[in-house]
Amino acid sequence: MATETVQAMIEGGKASAAPPLGPALGPLGVNIGLVISKINEKTAHFKGMQVPVKVKVDKGTKEFSVEVGTPPTSALIKKEAGLEKGSGNPLSDKVADLRIENIIKIAKMKEDAMLGKSMKEKVREVMGTCNSMGVMVEGVAAKDAIQLVLQGKFDKEIKAEKTELTAEEMKQMEEEKKKLAEDMVKRRSEFEMLAKQIMTEMEGKPKSQIKTRMTQAGIPDALIKELLPSDKPAPEGGKGAAPAAGAKPATAAAPAKK
Repeated sequence: MATETVQAMIEGGKASAAPPLGPALGPLGVNIGLVISKINEKTAHFKGMQVPVKVKVDKGTKEFSVEVGTPPTSALIKKEAGLEKGSGNPLSDKVADLRIENIIKIAKMKEDAMLGKSMKEKVREVMGTCNSMGVMVEGVAAKDAIQLVLQGKFDKEIKAEKTELTAEEMKQMEEEKKKLAEDMVKRRSEFEMLAKQIMTEMEGKPKSQIKTRMTQAGIPDALIKELLPSDKPAPEGGKGAAPAAGAKPATAAAPAKK
């Protein structure tokens, strides 16, 4: 049987029979109240966010399905953590610390788009993205939090699909984010001092050797690139070209004899 699709942008949990949905659904003979209820159920966790919604209606049976588009997992993590961007060096620089409730909330938001079959598997997927962004979970690196999930540490919260945080917990998250930012600034300053010390000690040596020494000292690659620009290749031929190593400077041609 033929189906018709109605698409609209809806604020999470606030769909209504008013335009644009009501007028578009009315001619299809579907129970608008049920459709609105289903949309609000599926978008409840996108409070304050505009999300794309598709309602597919079977024109014969009047049965319908609701599909909710979602932002990328990384965007939802940034929203939950209050971040503009993830860490430039996620292995050493941590930019936020989320609670398991935040992770479950994101997993529920992305429920229809994730590979995991159970909520526990979806939670681990979200933590995997946190790991690549330098975002901690429950005070530990996200990769370690994944192991805690496997060990059953958060089974109670995951089973209850707990997503709400108290005002005190949200305050603690904000304080931890500030502390991580301060630590990152301090660590960068220490790395800069070490890098400049190495550059001074190895002055005149090939930049490749200096870079190797910096890497061995644990200085992040992004900072090495910033402080130690790569050598620009010498121009080939033409005016101003440097003579090849060992080559004798060219002498002016002798004047022709008359």
